[in-house]
Amino acid sequence: MPIAFTPGEPSGIGPDIAIIYAQKAKKENLLVYCDPDILIDRAKKLHLPISLKESESNNASELSIFPIKANNNVFPGRLDPANSNYVLETIKEATKDCLNGNCEGLLTGPVNKGVINESGIEFTGHTEFLAKLAKTSKTVMLLATDQLKVALATTHIPLTEVSKNITQESLTQVISIVHNDFKYFGIKKPKILVCGLNPHAGENGYLGNEEKTTIVPVIKKLNQSGYDLFGPVPADTAFTPNSLKKVDVVLAMYHDQGLPVLKAKGFKKATNITLGLPFFRTSVDHGTAIELAGSGNISLGSFNTALSYFKTLKDNVTPN
Repeated sequence: MPIAFTPGEPSGIGPDIAIIYAQKAKKENLLVYCDPDILIDRAKKLHLPISLKESESNNASELSIFPIKANNNVFPGRLDPANSNYVLETIKEATKDCLNGNCEGLLTGPVNKGVINESGIEFTGHTEFLAKLAKTSKTVMLLATDQLKVALATTHIPLTEVSKNITQESLTQVISIVHNDFKYFGIKKPKILVCGLNPHAGENGYLGNEEKTTIVPVIKKLNQSGYDLFGPVPADTAFTPNSLKKVDVVLAMYHDQGLPVLKAKGFKKATNITLGLPFFRTSVDHGTAIELAGSGNISLGSFNTALSYFKTLKDNVTPN
């Protein structure tokens, strides 16, 4: 079965990634959900050969494609809100094929959340969108490099909204998904470092009560049921070498608490993995880079990492 690939924002580097990857003599079986005209036009700009087939192909300069027509003409580097429905349609069709067993998983290219919202469509990110499509009550965003894995208790929400979105129920759900889905990494009982929310993990309530009222009770309860959690650890020391000894994954309370550290360690060699879905989903760790679209001056590092994680996940446990 192929791996579904959605290039994401058509005016960004997603189509470039597909075309450059297609030049390899040996490659994974990808099925690209995209407008054929976008790929043909971008290949011309990159001065690279491309042949599109609606059937399996592993030959150099060939791509297997699931054709979906864009709403408007696409120009590299020029965002167009009119194409937002097209972007979401590629994700919907690819997800459908993952759910019905036609694809073994989904690899997503970068989207521009701003231009999708500008079109009048409410969209916070792949993680949340895929949860709705799969009718899954909760998913977890995990970023991984060869040095570090960071999961998030909350994802794409403003900082002012973080505290009220971390409850004992939500935190228990997140930690349970991380604990259960680490079987896909070959780890049955992951050691999870849980970050505090406030500076110095609340300083016993003097700098915030969330640790005392929410995080500590959840850690105690789950450890009593056989989990391996420790914390809450102040975020400013959570990522030091001593703190990370024998740790399988760090749980950060919000997006910019954990991801800057991970990306500093492995940007362009990291992947975004959605836990809690009934199929595997990985993604590149970078944005649309519309200023580089059509230039050929891009790296496939994160794309290759995202592909490699499919083998890791698939080889350990077949998802239900």
